[in-house]
Amino acid sequence: MPDIVRVNYENTGKSTSTNNMGMRDMQSRAYESRNAQYLLLKSPPASGKSRALMFLALDKLFYQGIKKVIVAVPERSIGGSFAKTDLESHGFFADWEPNDRYNLCTPGSDGSRSKVKAFHEFMDNKEPILICTHATLRFACEGLDEEKFDNTLLAIDEFHHVSADADNKLGEILRDIMAKSTAHIVAMTGSYFRGDSTPILKPEDESKFTKVTYNYYEQLNGYDYLKSLGIGYHFYQGRYTSAIMEILDTNKKTILHIPNVNSGESTKDKHNEVDFIIDEIGEIDYQDPKTGVIYVKRNTDGKIIKVADLVNDTQSERDMIVNYLRNIKSAEDMDLIIALGMAKEGFDWPYCEHALTVGYRGSLTEIIQIIGRATRDSNNKTHAQFTNLIAQPEATDDTVKLSVNNMLKAITASLLMEQVLAPNFKFKTKFDGDKAKPGELKIRGLKEPSTKRVKDILESDLNDLKAKILQDNQMLKAMPGNVDPEVINKVLIPKIIRVKYPELTETEVEEVRQHVVIDSVVKSGEIKEVGDKRFIRMAGSFVNIDDLHIDLIDRINPFQEAFEILSKSVTKQVLKVIHETIEATRIVMDFEEARILWPKIQVFMKETGNPPRLDSLRPLEKRMAECIIYLKEEKRKAEAKKREAQNG
Repeated sequence: MPDIVRVNYENTGKSTSTNNMGMRDMQSRAYESRNAQYLLLKSPPASGKSRALMFLALDKLFYQGIKKVIVAVPERSIGGSFAKTDLESHGFFADWEPNDRYNLCTPGSDGSRSKVKAFHEFMDNKEPILICTHATLRFACEGLDEEKFDNTLLAIDEFHHVSADADNKLGEILRDIMAKSTAHIVAMTGSYFRGDSTPILKPEDESKFTKVTYNYYEQLNGYDYLKSLGIGYHFYQGRYTSAIMEILDTNKKTILHIPNVNSGESTKDKHNEVDFIIDEIGEIDYQDPKTGVIYVKRNTDGKIIKVADLVNDTQSERDMIVNYLRNIKSAEDMDLIIALGMAKEGFDWPYCEHALTVGYRGSLTEIIQIIGRATRDSNNKTHAQFTNLIAQPEATDDTVKLSVNNMLKAITASLLMEQVLAPNFKFKTKFDGDKAKPGELKIRGLKEPSTKRVKDILESDLNDLKAKILQDNQMLKAMPGNVDPEVINKVLIPKIIRVKYPELTETEVEEVRQHVVIDSVVKSGEIKEVGDKRFIRMAGSFVNIDDLHIDLIDRINPFQEAFEILSKSVTKQVLKVIHETIEATRIVMDFEEARILWPKIQVFMKETGNPPRLDSLRPLEKRMAECIIYLKEEKRKAEAKKREAQNG
């Protein structure tokens, strides 16, 4: 099927060029906030967060009274990103020189006594830098007095592993260190949304952080080589192994993530799946005993394809191939990486062109991290691709409801990526005679932020809020076009905003609502310039940007385009199954929706001469018919209540 999302970039080179201190654009932006005690760095994969932390940490060690730096990463393989690094020759005042003795991202159990002992030893000596895994940090903090972290910088990489949930040990450790020590915190993440409803930090803790945001569009638009990114889906029936070669192109440098063994897509034998995929590619020529690389002679032309198997459970063999991958120097060193849980976060293979994932991923964070494997800038590619191979819902399948939900969630993940990857605009209220500045859009009727809290949400939390909206169960049922757009924009979205930000007033909720709707509509639209005028394509027609009004935007479903692409890409039978499954779990009608639909029902009846039909094939007409039934029932209840009061 065609890509649901395709974004083109301008190759400005800005995100890869460095200043006189050797800092890239994002790193320089982070360094400007180096004096903050608590710093939250939101920046996409490949933007240079590891080196940004080195700049920040060294400044704190040399000039801010910090005595120790602890860097915690989610898994051992990522520890290599914080190895010794020459910074002085590029203009910085010091090099990053951790002692190998205190790099605890070494083979062996993360909870081993030796690593915990080394951590405690580090806290009591004068050594300045330690690198460990999240797991080692958790074990080492058991029974450790939080005051030990006074004058210490704790840097947590892939910060979305933290959670405000009471059972999240890492989150508990962080809260205690913040409350009971003078520690500085640098939290780094390429994706701030976790994929569940639990926030990463409690609002009162999050408000203490200075936020530095560098968005995906800035990063990819500033590359030298990568010009476009596509996100698409491929559906299969039966077992995924029978369809894998329809989408796996071994001419492209690919990371293939096979499904989790507990998922419906898995055959429950992960090793056999790897063997099957390799057999489909060709015949194994040999496996290098020193590197673990599998050399496969391709069936089609005899070309040798280099394959890395990261599904292998043997620790020594996996360490060997991971070490090889970490030291790759050219595109010719590897062709295909097959992985299960590895090669997602912090894994750097810049030559990767295609991230191919089998099975629905429930976490938006995981999807963004996987896509990030292919969005490194490299001279071997101009296009990067993410493809999700997922099971096609079948009416005869007992798990059809689950399959449809997985498909809808997969599509909404793409919608979020479309929002994340598109250029940002600043939205201002338009008055007569107003001229928009570059990067600005003027909207008539727009409420501008009236408080600092609203401004902060719009500046740094907009994508997080969209993730919350796109993951909402009611929104999932509404987005395919079976609920009126005004109901989505004026009823469902405000409800989600109120839950996420319960402290906001109704005025603030409306200000946030308007901006999130406008931003979503504009980013899912297409802007064209004709002479000195700009037009935006919304709901199938082009509108002069100078004529945009909030009332017009509120009448557009910002998330419908992806479902229109889907409807053209699957069979009518599959589409019928999708709609029937949604129909079985309809959103219950309420007065807020009825109030919006009633004027539209009157217009419909005036134009057609007939009331809307309950058996209509048009979802919105059917919803109008349901609204009439709802209003009649509410009227009946009201009259019954009135009679009861009169007789009482």
